[in-house]
Amino acid sequence: MSPSAKPRAGNEGTAAPTESVRDRILNTARDLFYKEGARAVGVDTVVARSGVAKTSLYRWFPSKDALIVAVLEQEQKDRWAGWDRTAAQSDPEPRARLRAHLNGIARFVSSSHFRGCPFMNITVEFADPQHPARVLATEEMQELRRRLRGLVDNIEGVSSPEELTEQLLLLVDGAFSSAQALGKSGPQQFLVAAADALIDAQLKK
Repeated sequence: MSPSAKPRAGNEGTAAPTESVRDRILNTARDLFYKEGARAVGVDTVVARSGVAKTSLYRWFPSKDALIVAVLEQEQKDRWAGWDRTAAQSDPEPRARLRAHLNGIARFVSSSHFRGCPFMNITVEFADPQHPARVLATEEMQELRRRLRGLVDNIEGVSSPEELTEQLLLLVDGAFSSAQALGKSGPQQFLVAAADALIDAQLKK
């Protein structure tokens, strides 16, 4: 997540030609929410950092909750676009493709700007299971589970695809969580090896 530009407040004319006012607001909020937390960052801060008028923000996002959801939707879009690129560029052999995805996750969580999974962060910030941001975050975790299951189903000889999927999901969640505290020295460096061990155990049953 790259740092957003910080033009002077109220000067919407400074936006880059290819960046709309909506994009400026969204990109600024995305950066701030990720670094400081969606609850901690107020609308006034987003307005000041993005350099747009508050009326412009509310024109595009009628509430802070709507802005948070829009940020998560963009995170979601970018995450699965990256996932699909990895799939397209990887060896099509099922285990090799799974390793490619896990290697990508390990690299991502080891990067200097990583501050946790944005969807897991939201579930911590918003306890109400009916909050629209938490609902979207839960759906995102379900989508990760679904995609992992699709990879597992293509590995021939797995005795319990459901069990292996849940084990892999646990590994990925652990990588997201531990890397936030331990950084590059976290156990994510063993993510692929741990997955291979779980798969081998399934193939021997």
